[in-house]
Amino acid sequence: MGNFFLFQSYVLITIRGQKPLCGVAQAAAPNCAGGTLDFQLNEEQLHLKKSVREFAEREIKPNVMKWDEACEFPLATIKELGKLGMLGMIFPPEYGGAGMGYVEYVTAIEELSRVDGSVGIIVAAHTSLCSNHIFLAGNEAQKKKYVSKLATGEFIGAWGLTEPSSGSDAGSARMTAVRKGNNWVLNGTKTFCTNGHYADAIVVLAVTDRAAHTHGISAFVVDKDTKGFRPGKKENKLGLRASDTAELIFEDCVIPAENLLGGEGQGFPDAMRVLDGGRISIAALSLGMAEGAYDAALKYSKQRKQFGKAISDFQAIQWKLADMATEIDAALLLTMRAASMKDAGMKTTQESSMAKLYASEVAVRCANEGVQIHGGYGFIKDYPAEKFYRDVKLCTIGEGTSEIQRLVIARQLLKD
Repeated sequence: MGNFFLFQSYVLITIRGQKPLCGVAQAAAPNCAGGTLDFQLNEEQLHLKKSVREFAEREIKPNVMKWDEACEFPLATIKELGKLGMLGMIFPPEYGGAGMGYVEYVTAIEELSRVDGSVGIIVAAHTSLCSNHIFLAGNEAQKKKYVSKLATGEFIGAWGLTEPSSGSDAGSARMTAVRKGNNWVLNGTKTFCTNGHYADAIVVLAVTDRAAHTHGISAFVVDKDTKGFRPGKKENKLGLRASDTAELIFEDCVIPAENLLGGEGQGFPDAMRVLDGGRISIAALSLGMAEGAYDAALKYSKQRKQFGKAISDFQAIQWKLADMATEIDAALLLTMRAASMKDAGMKTTQESSMAKLYASEVAVRCANEGVQIHGGYGFIKDYPAEKFYRDVKLCTIGEGTSEIQRLVIARQLLKD
């Protein structure tokens, strides 16, 4: 791993020394002169960004198309990221984490996704959804048992909310959990679960009181070798093909009562809190892939000659590049605002949804323009443009569609 061991030492220490982001979190930083925005990363964060980029270029980039073509889950690489502290960035050192904040976390997701969105979404689902749900809702024993292993990569995590008949309407879940003595018995199926076949610990939402609707949904953590649980179908996807997307099947799956996360009936509101953070990571995933598509298009435009000059000399191409760069910068600002507010302990429901909505749709537009700039070469697998084009669409769907994000934002805007 060469000089990357420097990064290993670095990520194990807390780097929460970034200055407040003026004009964004005024409640946390009311004395910012002039109300100006400052989204510059500090020295430690820049070192992190550089280190993750070097790792991605060295360890991930040479394998991207091989993994994609074979739908191969890059388990060894994910485990290596765990050893380097990348799977527990937002958790305290006492739980095996690196003690960093969301600004550092989204910076890492951005850099991984700039090279391969599959790796970005594996890390995001593991960290923001599974591990973070246990960290936010779990008791001390649960955090010691699970977060400590998830943060170091000893365990891989998955999170199950969506079901075949409940997607955007998550409150209509059908999977049940019935209390029997000192156990819970789970029955039902989850779908579209990232890391499902490789997860050692899975957080799932199940109905414990049908009459109470969303207040009757509880969360549970399930170990992979639990009798009555098995991963089902592995989805054959358009994009992000190296990430594992699976069905999770529970048939009279008996788990101990202490595997209930949070209070009974608290699963749904806790899941909404988890998604506030998860959507920031999807914004970072989108941002990284948008940057990757832009970088590829910019490079190609300077190399491709037509009519005796590089196509980057033509105004039509210049305007495409200008629009891409501008929208990427705007997505970055929204994402960093949400991350910095999260670090300040502020509620980010609206800001997370805005970042996720805008960044995901920017990623789709940038990938589309990237293919157009490549022309016919953008449609073949010898160039990265076609893979970004396939990968980015999931960002407008996963962890709440663009339509759901607009609904969430509108509800926040219209609150009394």
